[in-house]
Amino acid sequence: MIEQFTEICRRRHSIRRFKPEPVGDDLVRKILEVVQTAPTAGNLQAYEVVVVKDSQIKNDLAAAALGQRFIAEAPLVLGFLALPLASARRYGERGVRLYSIQDATIACTYAMLAATALGLSSTWVGAYNDDEVRALLKAGPDQVPVALLPVGWGAQDAYPTSRRSLDKMAREV
Repeated sequence: MIEQFTEICRRRHSIRRFKPEPVGDDLVRKILEVVQTAPTAGNLQAYEVVVVKDSQIKNDLAAAALGQRFIAEAPLVLGFLALPLASARRYGERGVRLYSIQDATIACTYAMLAATALGLSSTWVGAYNDDEVRALLKAGPDQVPVALLPVGWGAQDAYPTSRRSLDKMAREV
């Protein structure tokens, strides 16, 4: 089992070129079902996922993301919003500034891995204008955009990237 999971993790690469074929609703649902299993602080599930397929909204998201055109070219974009007030009810300020952000981050990571397991490609996008993305995703003022995840059928070869050695990445105290 760990070998299969490790292989999915190793196959996941940031892909920024997508084929024009749509991602079917059945695959979107499978990704969201995996996201739903993501751990969250206190099981508060202080995040929301916005599914974007509309071409105009994707174009506007690309513009809001500093002109990253591949966002518009992906057949699907998932927007991950943190819900700080949901975390604050139990965890106060730490829930606002950390736990809700972690919840949305873990959810996006699960989506990336689920997409990879389904043969899809994706890349994490975090560079954008928060207010513009918030408006495009129809998020409330208390919702924080954490990531955009363009998803689709990859139209470029994935290439392995270098990684630090384990002894430089981890240490024992």
